[in-house]
Amino acid sequence: MTTKIKAEPKSSGVTNGGARIVVDGDDEVLSPTDLSEMLAEGTKDSHDKAENCQFVKDFLRGRIKRELFKRGTAALYFVYAAMEEEIEKNEDHPHIAPIYFPAELHRREALARDLEYFYGEDWESQISLSAGTKPYVDRIHEVGQRDPVLLVAHSYTRYMGDLSGGQILKKVAQRALKLSSTGEGLNFYQFEGIHSQKGFKQLYRSRMNELELDAETKERIVGESNRAFSFNMMVFTELEEIGKTIKEEVQDAGLGHSHAEIMEGGDINKCPYYAAKMVASGNPTYACQLAMTLLTHPPCQWALAAWVALLAGFTAWYLL
Repeated sequence: MTTKIKAEPKSSGVTNGGARIVVDGDDEVLSPTDLSEMLAEGTKDSHDKAENCQFVKDFLRGRIKRELFKRGTAALYFVYAAMEEEIEKNEDHPHIAPIYFPAELHRREALARDLEYFYGEDWESQISLSAGTKPYVDRIHEVGQRDPVLLVAHSYTRYMGDLSGGQILKKVAQRALKLSSTGEGLNFYQFEGIHSQKGFKQLYRSRMNELELDAETKERIVGESNRAFSFNMMVFTELEEIGKTIKEEVQDAGLGHSHAEIMEGGDINKCPYYAAKMVASGNPTYACQLAMTLLTHPPCQWALAAWVALLAGFTAWYLL
């Protein structure tokens, strides 16, 4: 695959200085030693664990407490503020410059707009760095100052994840929290500088795979990415514990039934979430069953579609 700059209208999704960055070819020729492949393979277990955190599963089902969503947005703000501060300090670093896309990727300003929507103009005085988020922020600053090449891991883990599943999460939150269709409170999920997410992800991985890195450094980046997943799970766990103390009713806007209600009768094969995961894993026996479940449980259709789409998004993340 070749990457080149052209001043043509057809693009793969990103503008750079008025010219279009075009990635030739739909299929990438990848090697197991490419950093993107090593990250995909080396973080599978961490990815699965993060995906199966209770907070994430509740989110996917539309069971979101507004207060928790606000706190989660604040946590993301501190993480991205730290990451983008260190990336900007190291923008000329040989391992950071090729993947430096501030106009396309940076989320700090978008999160600030979301926080202003939820908290008001004085939002900065109403939020603080939580105990569960502080280790994540501290680690980002540490690697930015002492070992900038590891910022590649944090950038890849966050930004590629946001591009892969962000639009699904946006729709879930928008409906569950009854937010406006104009996007207030959800700026974080809107990448206005990227016109083709698939094309941009191909470009980003191509740039990352072209970094001059020895095998040991690549392994360290994979290890740091796993560490980033662990930090994210710490944030999820903290939010889950806070959620237990909040009396606010879940604003699920009728997005399906709880897992317990669906499982009434004790037959796991009747669970649409179970069927969806079996289909995603390649088991053809459950494909028809999933379709029938969707037909017989109309209230679950939207939530299940989001679940299956997100699984597909994560799969695409690994395969594209």
